Amino acid sequence: MLVPFSGQRLMGVVVRVHDDALPEGVEAKPVQTVMDRTPLLDEGQMELARWIAQYYCAPIGEVIRGMLPLSAEVKRQWVYRIGAAGRRVLYEGAAKGASRRSRLTAEEQNREYAVLNYLENGEAAKAGALRSATGANRGLLEGMVRKKWLEREAVAEERDARRVVRVAVLKTGNREQGIGRSEPNQLHPTTYSQNPSPRLPKLNENQLAVMAELAAVDGRMAVPELKERLAKRGVPESSLATLVKRGLVAIEEEAERFVLGLPMFYERDMGHPDSRKRHAHEHALNEEQMEAVGTIAAAMLKGGFRPHLLYGVTGSGKTTVYFAAMQRALDAGRSALLLVPEIGLTPAMAGQMYAAFGDHVALLHSGLTPDERAEQWHRIRRGGLHGGARIVVGTRSAVFAPMQRLGLVIVDEEHDSSYKQEETPRYHGRDVAVMRAKLLGATVVLGSATPSLESWANAERGRYALVEMRHRVMSRPLPVVETIDMRAEFGAVGKEEIFSRQLVAETQATLDRGEQVILLLNRRGYSFVVMCRSCGDRVECENCAISMTYHKPVTSEDGLAQPGQRLECHYCGFRRGVPKSCPQCGSEHLYFLGAGSQQGEEKLRELFPNARIGRMDRDTVRGRFDMERLLARLHSGEINLLVGTQMIAKGHDIHGVTLVGVVGADHALGLPDFRAAERVFQLLTQVSGRAGRGELPGRVLVQTYYPEHYAVKFAARHDYAGFVAKEMQFRRSLHYPPLAVLANVLIQSGKMEEAAAWAEALGRWFECEKPLGVRVLGPAAAPISRLKRVYRLHFILKAERRAALGAALRKMLEFAGGAGVPRRNLVVDVDAVHLM
Repeated sequence: MLVPFSGQRLMGVVVRVHDDALPEGVEAKPVQTVMDRTPLLDEGQMELARWIAQYYCAPIGEVIRGMLPLSAEVKRQWVYRIGAAGRRVLYEGAAKGASRRSRLTAEEQNREYAVLNYLENGEAAKAGALRSATGANRGLLEGMVRKKWLEREAVAEERDARRVVRVAVLKTGNREQGIGRSEPNQLHPTTYSQNPSPRLPKLNENQLAVMAELAAVDGRMAVPELKERLAKRGVPESSLATLVKRGLVAIEEEAERFVLGLPMFYERDMGHPDSRKRHAHEHALNEEQMEAVGTIAAAMLKGGFRPHLLYGVTGSGKTTVYFAAMQRALDAGRSALLLVPEIGLTPAMAGQMYAAFGDHVALLHSGLTPDERAEQWHRIRRGGLHGGARIVVGTRSAVFAPMQRLGLVIVDEEHDSSYKQEETPRYHGRDVAVMRAKLLGATVVLGSATPSLESWANAERGRYALVEMRHRVMSRPLPVVETIDMRAEFGAVGKEEIFSRQLVAETQATLDRGEQVILLLNRRGYSFVVMCRSCGDRVECENCAISMTYHKPVTSEDGLAQPGQRLECHYCGFRRGVPKSCPQCGSEHLYFLGAGSQQGEEKLRELFPNARIGRMDRDTVRGRFDMERLLARLHSGEINLLVGTQMIAKGHDIHGVTLVGVVGADHALGLPDFRAAERVFQLLTQVSGRAGRGELPGRVLVQTYYPEHYAVKFAARHDYAGFVAKEMQFRRSLHYPPLAVLANVLIQSGKMEEAAAWAEALGRWFECEKPLGVRVLGPAAAPISRLKRVYRLHFILKAERRAALGAALRKMLEFAGGAGVPRRNLVVDVDAVHLM
């Protein structure tokens, strides 16, 4: 519904209907517009929203906003009215003329008076209409608002977000008269002139051409396509309009077909090698896969909440299991939801699902336009009726899809940190998926080759049923992993190189055999630190306490980085040129440290001039279909050497890749985050899994400065259980998840002294309150102490019982509200994934 609020019309959601007495001094205002006559969220979804609000200490309104495609359903814009001061100026100007003391030019003053004259009748005018009529720009209107000559108001109105296409339809009676039995090249105007039907009026040649085009396609064609065909034949658009007026053709609206945006390599007729590659649902199940599908199907048949952890090594065929389980859900009359961690993986998975399930598939992710998102949302809500969808694939927010008779929820790569929302409400998509399945009595499957320690602990405690797939399909071996000690490499060559001699040699040998290579270099840009050799100071972002990254602009057609002078902050996007001297001491000796993927690509082109090199990072994958195009080139063999960041490690099934090189992935071990070792192990295991997925065995070379670290050693041995046992020792002794529960509380302000004062007040409260069963660390400066011009301090709260942690957080928020700490400056991150 649309309601008046603080001079604006805002969208609201009814969560309860009641006749309770209003608090004293509170006046009820009437609802202006009811947008939906039936609830958009059913009781199950509202129960989920209330759980998220309570569990993550988030406002219920923020939760509901994330569950609905509201932005496409409402059109917001500014309207202007003349104010009392403006009316007075208008009358005085008519009597005395324009003011000579104004700083505006005569032309701008004339436009101001034109605006006042336009609004003189007192009615509101939309910004666009006002600017078109008077020539005033936005700055001029804002200036008039500041002078109180104009009053500005934000208004909202309901809009139809459905994407529709206009279709020309040949009336049924005309088709029955023989028009529908002819092709355009067989239908001549003289045919109608010489042998007219008794019911068909006399038509000219252009009108007959229109009817012939429609008759050739069974009487229906999209108007844009019809107009394009007619234009090629020299037929004016007015001929179609005439037929509509005479009742021979009707114009109807129908939902525009949503294009999934499938990667080219999923099309069967492309003609390249991977066009022969079968989709996941076309593979015959092996013994382990059949056991996994049988376990999941039995749980669905039995009914009730059944959580499963599907632990399968890379290349074991987990996707095939997903598809078989989803087919069982459809056969039982239920719907199925599949979550994937990255937008880049969504179209690829959707492509396979479309091949398996056809038009039953819907797609939901943040890369869709608001109208596309709203359209998919309504398709999902219709379920199996009227072109609806019973299969949904999407990223984190798809967990809120309004599915009918949801029977199966699958979370692929459940360990991935992308499932954690980094803005309010800070929910974890995996955990919300589990809770939604619990509320609906559905089966949920969490799949990964490197499960999160939280999910593994739940399986060990018996909360999740553990389903294991320990072998690759077709008995293919896991890749052989070898570590290269870069300390010894430096001692041997006497200088620091991006790529070791062994990695270069084996890459060349692999390319010579006609095979493909993937190199992980998990840093964007060219160099990630610019340092002064004289004073040791780094060039930092002016908005963030972060070193700026040096980028070379890409200017050549082949994508090769060319010399340039640009520094960029990867947190706020601030850019500047490379200074000629150190901002701190004035020295001209600036030194570029560290190698990013851009420098890696440049070096590879020098080392392998005949290789077909591609790069995958946030600089090359910016547009909507960039990822798909790049992967299509890799699948087809057009690219035989791919370098990139961790984007290359996630879920890609490239059968031609036999060698994977890992460069600099272990730098994360030095970060102040208790999950650092777990992330490095997962990244090494996942990227290693890209090798040897076809008929040829794979090999992995890991360059590291920490070859003795347990995360590196266990990843090299593909020993997940060994890593878990070792990591759990540290988590247990330091009381970190999954052996405790944790929340990160951030205090933020644009003024350092203000943030410090609020943090001190909260610190005193914690010290006096001493929440039972909760250990409080802080306050302290966050590892990234300033971000986007906002200073950041934080507390870390740990507890053995979740109820104790939740109670402490709610009491803290209550105190903060009374102590004058604005809620928007206080961030509560329950089950925080990142502590930076």
